[in-house]
Amino acid sequence: MNLPRCDEMISTSDVVGLEMKYMPSSPQERAHRPQPEKITELASRVKAGEIRLPKFQRRFVWTRVQVLDLLDSISRNYPIGSLLLWDSQMDLASEYNIADLEIGPFDERERWTYLLDGCQRLSTICGALYWEPIGDQRSFWNLVYDLQEERFLHRFDLDDPPAHQMPLRLLTQPSAYFKRLSRQSEEYEEVAHRLFDRFTKYETAVVTLKSASFTEVGRIFERVNTRGTPLTTVEFLRAATWRSDFDLLDAIDQVRNALSAKHYGMIDRMLLLRAISAAAHLGFSSSDIERLPSLEHDHLVRAIDETEEAARRAVDFLTTEIGTPTAESLPYPNQLAVVIEIFRQLPGPDGRQFSEIRSWFWRTALSGYYEGWNSRKMAADLQAITAFARGDSKRIEVETVPLTTRLWLSHQYRRDSSRTKALALMLATAAPVDLITDAAIDTGKALADANGMQFHHFFPKAKLDREGTSYEQANVLANIMMLTAISNQRISDQAPPVYLQAEIDFSGEAEIRRRLDTCLIPSPAFDAALRDDYKTFLSARAEFLLSYAEELIQRGARTEANVSPPDADAQRRADEIEVVDNDTDD
Repeated sequence: MNLPRCDEMISTSDVVGLEMKYMPSSPQERAHRPQPEKITELASRVKAGEIRLPKFQRRFVWTRVQVLDLLDSISRNYPIGSLLLWDSQMDLASEYNIADLEIGPFDERERWTYLLDGCQRLSTICGALYWEPIGDQRSFWNLVYDLQEERFLHRFDLDDPPAHQMPLRLLTQPSAYFKRLSRQSEEYEEVAHRLFDRFTKYETAVVTLKSASFTEVGRIFERVNTRGTPLTTVEFLRAATWRSDFDLLDAIDQVRNALSAKHYGMIDRMLLLRAISAAAHLGFSSSDIERLPSLEHDHLVRAIDETEEAARRAVDFLTTEIGTPTAESLPYPNQLAVVIEIFRQLPGPDGRQFSEIRSWFWRTALSGYYEGWNSRKMAADLQAITAFARGDSKRIEVETVPLTTRLWLSHQYRRDSSRTKALALMLATAAPVDLITDAAIDTGKALADANGMQFHHFFPKAKLDREGTSYEQANVLANIMMLTAISNQRISDQAPPVYLQAEIDFSGEAEIRRRLDTCLIPSPAFDAALRDDYKTFLSARAEFLLSYAEELIQRGARTEANVSPPDADAQRRADEIEVVDNDTDD
């Protein structure tokens, strides 16, 4: 095979030709193979409305320098990257202009082609080739090629350019282009011919996705997009359901705004979309969500309204019955979608039903049921909720693994981990008091504090490290208690026999045992701590945490803590940082 020299012009067809010779040829492997297409033809297809720009495409953000750089790359026959199109039966709401140019009307057809990746590049090409010198003299698309300097320039007037400056819009008008060229001196003819040939013959690779759901398309887009920008299911559905009087994104944000007073306003939009899909009697899964555009518009709007009302009741339950001060304190964000559906199907639970909903929450939160929430679990959850709401079952039956002491003896304390958040909520249910001051610990502040200053390693990590205990063994959940930030700093890295004895001397042993009882540290663990016996302490504490958790689940107990509103910093965090669902496997 003879390869071209580095200084020779290499066309996209050359590259694709090599791909076709050496790439595998099975149907599956050929499905998303890039195909060469002339940029002038791509621009013409966009201008004619044959390639549509869906509503989720971001606005044009390139600078003038970036525009000139792209044009320069084309003139030098440099690669400009492939474009990603999607061939689909879905009729997505699309833009009616590109680069300030009106796009032709969209005709009725069975399938449409959408531009997914390459909007900035194709906008630049369309603007450069189709702009007309009417109106804005400072337009991005008032472009010429200077034949003397052999470079692209922006002009800032609507006057006819000097003879040696060729307006780029003439590249799509060969007769006008060469008529203007006839006025040039011979020294510029070669440059002008080369410019015309490069632009009219330039090909770029185009990948067209076919037979792909918008969930798959979103994954592909995120992987090929140079910025790693996600193309979310919410954006697809927004385009698929858009009407002049309805915007799905606005509707979802209206639900979020309704929850913001309880500091749940920044919950992942996709979770609310799952709740909307369940309210529409479709289900929680991505495949269920993909059926939303097929609903009658009134049906979709009704599902959104029902979701908003149920979401208010769900968040009231989570904040008052469970004790979550913010959405971020929820162990698994995807639990919210399920709680919303529970309160949609059962808007006014009686006392027994409330107890079971609390029991369900603790079973799933402590067992890690919502780690890897998949379509099988989603279907089972919906079936269990429906049976419970109809009275066919007294429980919300889900298959959770039995709790063991391993939960607190092997999992690490990390303030942002689901297991830590579940433990923190469980500790808060006992209405803990401070070891040193006996003041009630502000559990709302503790649970909303991202820095974790309200949590203390009962056997300080620094102390254990000095004795050769590994970080992992020192940092297990069984070694964690709630404590005010001031007392935390006062204890510092003192050994338990030292700081406990000091408090016993001041307040008496019975009083210190009582305070520790509220922190879920039982007498056997207290006795081991006084002996500086870390191993026995962990064992005794983990056994007690297990028995407490089992009782919490059995009784469906309501939190005893008086959860105060988050402080200013926590409120600001709750209002600014989106709570993203990273636990769903769907």
